[in-house]
Amino acid sequence: MSGHEHEHDHGHRHPDDHGHGHGHASSGGRARRALARLWHAAAPHSHDSAGKTDAALEGSSRALRVLGVSFAVLMATAAVQAVIVALSGSVALLGDTLHNVADALTAVPLALAFSLGRRAATRRFTYGYGRAEDLAGIAVVLVIAASAAVAGYEAVRRLADPQDMRAAGWVAAAGVVGFLGNEWVARYRIKVGREIGSAALVADGLHARTDGFTSLAVLLGAGGSALGLPVADPVVGLLITAAICFVLRDAAREIYHRLMDAVDPALVDRAEAVLRTVEGVRDVGSVRMRWIGHALHAEVDILLDHDLPLVRAHALAVEAEHRLIHDVPRLRAATVHTDPHGPADVDHHAPLHTHRIT
Repeated sequence: MSGHEHEHDHGHRHPDDHGHGHGHASSGGRARRALARLWHAAAPHSHDSAGKTDAALEGSSRALRVLGVSFAVLMATAAVQAVIVALSGSVALLGDTLHNVADALTAVPLALAFSLGRRAATRRFTYGYGRAEDLAGIAVVLVIAASAAVAGYEAVRRLADPQDMRAAGWVAAAGVVGFLGNEWVARYRIKVGREIGSAALVADGLHARTDGFTSLAVLLGAGGSALGLPVADPVVGLLITAAICFVLRDAAREIYHRLMDAVDPALVDRAEAVLRTVEGVRDVGSVRMRWIGHALHAEVDILLDHDLPLVRAHALAVEAEHRLIHDVPRLRAATVHTDPHGPADVDHHAPLHTHRIT
């Protein structure tokens, strides 16, 4: 059994066009593995305790930079819009401004989560503090829901009592400013969130993207008011509320999947394929994966010849873990359990059957 947690500070990948249904490679596969080993020997990498956390810490550092910059951009955008709300009385622009402020404030729980996630594991929190990101994701979802409720309330109130909008041209300009600020922040958050594997940061980026399109909707309210239709402003406010509800659904689904330890099935397929390329692995048993923060962890079972010496079996388990960490994106640690591959009439797990949950 191998419980080591190796980490590598290089970005190379071994070839991934191996067979998926056998435990022996072709001559071409052996040649590719030989070339991969030569590259591995020449490339800089680390197996020490410092190397294990470098990539995870760098991911957290990048996330904190994203949050700091996006917070500044969104607060500046909201400040410009707030001034024009005071001058115009536009309820559509008010909803957009509230949404921008809420989006900026979501950076606070996310920043706390990323900072907490940098702490080392303890004997109580043996997997570390990466799950704080998922808790921050819940806070993001709640903030989105609150902004939808406030924007919807104000739109309905103004629809019941329509009022003329002042300074329609400035309202339109504020809508453009809101779109540009939010779209820039959305691209930045989504790009980095996907690169480091943070569901919370991606959800926050989707939130910002919807803010951008709802900012453009403000133009419709301004245009309607300019044409003498005061009801256009609260109607657009209701449309913005509906758009916020859609992004609320997407963000909630993303966080729900992460809390339920859902992973892309393609990652499981990739892990199984990688394990089958390890010479000496006869078959692959269960493969379990989960996200802890923006790092992926795995627990896998491999079947080896039942008469292998313990030292050889352990070496194969270490090699299997090593391949997984190299070839599965954002995988930081893997626990490899070895099972004997032998006579079919021998059940090596019989004592455990009554303890398993089905």
